[in-house]
Amino acid sequence: MREGNPLAREILLAFWKVHILHHAAAGPVYGQWVLDELRRHGYHLSPGTLYPLLKRMEAHRWLQAMEKSGTGKSHARQEYRLTPAGRQVLKQLRALVAELHHEVVEEHGHAH
Repeated sequence: MREGNPLAREILLAFWKVHILHHAAAGPVYGQWVLDELRRHGYHLSPGTLYPLLKRMEAHRWLQAMEKSGTGKSHARQEYRLTPAGRQVLKQLRALVAELHHEVVEEHGHAH
């Protein structure tokens, strides 16, 4: 899904943050890996969207940037690690996503 539609983009920003926090909980992530991972899920972000998003998540203290030195010809890159505050946000998000999934997906089609 492309990021062109403003309404969809606003909603997708939240989805992308959940994905990033989830993967950062498993280990450090870096920009190009996140772009590739989100692409694998059908989200086509530009670096101009992703990097400011990572910086905002760092400003919220959900992620901590660490410079990973390059080897040989490769340049240093920023790796992002989940902080304790980020882990708490992810825990809350998982509960909210589970509740939303239950209501939107599992109850879909049932009368209220």
